[in-house]
Amino acid sequence: MKIKTKLRLGFGFLFFIVLSFGLTALFFLNELSDKSKLILKDNYESLKYVTQMRNVLDANEFPLSKEAQKTFESSLSKEEKNITEKGEKKAVEQLGESYRKLVENGAVLNKSSYLKDVRAQLQTIEALNMTAIFNKNEQANAASGRANIYIAVAASVCFLVLFTFIVNFPGFVANPLAEFSKAIREIANKNYKQRLHFDNNDEFTALASSFNAMASKLNDWENSNLSKLKSEKLRIEAIIAQMQDAIIGLNEKGEVLFLNTLASKIMNLDATQTIGQNVSSLEKKNELLKRIVNPQQDNKPLKIYADERESYFQLESREIIIPNLEFNNDDTLLESTKSAGSVYVLKNITQFKELDEAKTNFIATVSHELKTPLSSIKMSLKLLKDNRVGDMNDEQKALIEHIGEDSERLLKITSELLDLSQVETGNLKLNFASTKPIDIVNYAIDAVRFQANQKNILLEINCIETLPQVLVDMQKTAWVLVNFLSNALRYSAEKSTIKLDVFLINDEIRFSVKDFGKGIDERYQKRLFDRYFQVPTDGQNKSGSGLGLAISKDFIEAEKGKIWLESAIGEGSTFYFSLPKA
Repeated sequence: MKIKTKLRLGFGFLFFIVLSFGLTALFFLNELSDKSKLILKDNYESLKYVTQMRNVLDANEFPLSKEAQKTFESSLSKEEKNITEKGEKKAVEQLGESYRKLVENGAVLNKSSYLKDVRAQLQTIEALNMTAIFNKNEQANAASGRANIYIAVAASVCFLVLFTFIVNFPGFVANPLAEFSKAIREIANKNYKQRLHFDNNDEFTALASSFNAMASKLNDWENSNLSKLKSEKLRIEAIIAQMQDAIIGLNEKGEVLFLNTLASKIMNLDATQTIGQNVSSLEKKNELLKRIVNPQQDNKPLKIYADERESYFQLESREIIIPNLEFNNDDTLLESTKSAGSVYVLKNITQFKELDEAKTNFIATVSHELKTPLSSIKMSLKLLKDNRVGDMNDEQKALIEHIGEDSERLLKITSELLDLSQVETGNLKLNFASTKPIDIVNYAIDAVRFQANQKNILLEINCIETLPQVLVDMQKTAWVLVNFLSNALRYSAEKSTIKLDVFLINDEIRFSVKDFGKGIDERYQKRLFDRYFQVPTDGQNKSGSGLGLAISKDFIEAEKGKIWLESAIGEGSTFYFSLPKA
């Protein structure tokens, strides 16, 4: 039976029950109404006529007047036409006869006997009608009681039928829908063996057949891809096992999913016993594993004893993000992606670390060795400029001037290389002392004043002497400020202005150097503090070694400070560094 037919039959049945109850109630109410009408229509009228005739007798003297006779006879005539009870007709006839005798013998002294007969017949008629009223009232009450009982029974039956219908009928639609909803959730949870079975020949049966066919197709697809997935899993595990980097993978619950041979060897873990365990319990017994799964923010290489020597490993971690196909209880997708775990990779950088240390040592050695001949060249140039050695023409003086500038530049580069080697080898030594910011500014200004005067550049200084002191290395901090000022002088036009400001901002002393040159392109700003990086120039300004700002960054961060810049093309550049107050 189709669902539409079931609904029609159900609502038709409801209509039939309601109609039956209404007709039953109407029948009994109509019967009760008829009983009540009989009491008022018949017996009440007879009592009214008797009362009227008795009033005539009581209110008049005998013999009766014509008007009194007329009233009495009118009521008697009406009563003769309203005889309804057994014995009432005989009483009315006797009443008429007694009344005629009473009228005919109105002047006789024994009229009282006729009057008594009239009154007796009136009382008889009244008694018959009163008895009838009482009996009919009892019948009406009985009919009312029966009507109440029948209506109550009918209402109870209708209520039970309707209640049973309301409870059971929605199940014809709701129960199959609930089964469909449950089955769909199972399919969403990848339970492709879920099936639905309906025996009714309706739309739900056809829909269940289609659902079962879909689930069967999905199950076949799942089984067909399972072997491929297993094969790919084995292949990926083989690749991970043969990789030269130590790799460990965790799922979203923190359980170890895989651990290749090199990782097992470095962390001294048995892969067969480790896989499947929670990393929180393993890291309590393995300090290296704890450092790997809880990496520090500095991202420094890990020094690990491996291959019978101290080796260096760079840790890289990645969180695996996958699409979220799970639903909550309200069938609502809360997030489009979710974490499937993390992968930690230890890259062996021992060889690169050794090459870097060799490079640093070589730079330090060469820089140190270059200082001596450069100092000799500077001394020789100074002697050549002395007139006691001999006079030089203009061309010779220009050549000596160029040699001196290049010597100064080489000497500065060697000093920077020496500082860089100290930073890279960890041998940077800072002599911390409480210093006034004004002293750092004066030291830097004295170092660049000659260069500023040569280009007629105005150094505008804004630094008050009452600023709080800073705990820094005086010479290293001044060197950073000198580097900022030297760069500003190099890229500023003649007769321009350079501003040097020092302020107290949020418990920090902020130093800033602002020039009004052409500015730095935004694409170069992020790399400006990288080692050996140089902003491309137009050939008018000599570029440095690319180490000054990198070393400045190392100096300031070693003093727990921050360094940064702001620049825009055509508006100049502003270099900042801030230090915590002492």
